[in-house]
Amino acid sequence: MPVDAAELARIVADAGRVARAVRGDLERLRRLSKDDRSPVTVADFAVQGFVAHALLAVSPDIPIVGEERADALREAANRPMLDAVVEAIHHVEPDLSAEQVLDAIDRGCHDATAGTFYALDPIDGTKGFLRGGQFAVALALITRGEVIAGVLGCPVLDPAPDGGVSVSADAGSLFSAGRGAGAWQIAEQSPFSDGATRRRIRTAPPDHPGPVRICESVEAAHSDQHAAHRVADALGRGTAFVRVDSQCKYALVAADRADVYLRLPTRAGYEERIWDHAAGWLVATEAGAVVLDTVGRPLDFSRGITLAANRGILCCRSDLASPLLAALRIDRDPAHAH
Repeated sequence: MPVDAAELARIVADAGRVARAVRGDLERLRRLSKDDRSPVTVADFAVQGFVAHALLAVSPDIPIVGEERADALREAANRPMLDAVVEAIHHVEPDLSAEQVLDAIDRGCHDATAGTFYALDPIDGTKGFLRGGQFAVALALITRGEVIAGVLGCPVLDPAPDGGVSVSADAGSLFSAGRGAGAWQIAEQSPFSDGATRRRIRTAPPDHPGPVRICESVEAAHSDQHAAHRVADALGRGTAFVRVDSQCKYALVAADRADVYLRLPTRAGYEERIWDHAAGWLVATEAGAVVLDTVGRPLDFSRGITLAANRGILCCRSDLASPLLAALRIDRDPAHAH
């Protein structure tokens, strides 16, 4: 069955509603255990279960590469958490039973060896989700190593084109892209209602006025922020940094709300996970951005669940790619400066 990109966007929009329901109930969910991560654990399970179940109707034969497994939820001691997961899904799909939810979560156990599969990050930006910042629901369709469809649900990203990285309590943003079909922003709360705002997005044109707008991870453990500032200084022009959680950073570059997204490895041997980048990569590239690793190689989604052939991420408007790669090369080995 051909995959309908609009249907994928609808699924991600509904998944955003599930995530919002969980985040609106943080304090009660924190009491499920003494672990502050309980709410995001509920959200991860609930979004993966909802999306996996919804994809059964769209493409039942395509496996899913997700982050979660239902084993822990099947344990009697974790019944309160399972009940919270089912309750969250019932905001969108009220007829699903607990057993159906568990089975749907386990649909996300694929190992990325099939010719075609979905890559799902149910809650990308865990810390942002918990602190009231940005987070994303990311879904991509990958076939033979090529990302052919991608949707980023950013449930609290202000949908206004000039909204920067503002958190909106009332509306979010949905970004959708198909290979060769461009990238689009849609109102997340009612993406297919009459009069819904839908606009094609493009990254900033070359020589965009003002300082170079650079976004990076909020968490220092996710990216080498000191190196990022050295690279920015080496550009020799004004820069402005903003720290944002999740794949929202790809969307900000795609929609001309930032010029650069840098993710610089903090330790040797670290391999990025495909679900952390596939949807964002397609949205950004279809909007005209350049997305490479930090040594200038294209991202390779053909090697299983990690980007094993790549190191770090550089996403930027086209005119900044060469100077940024040069600055990154010099930062790694100052001898290249001469």
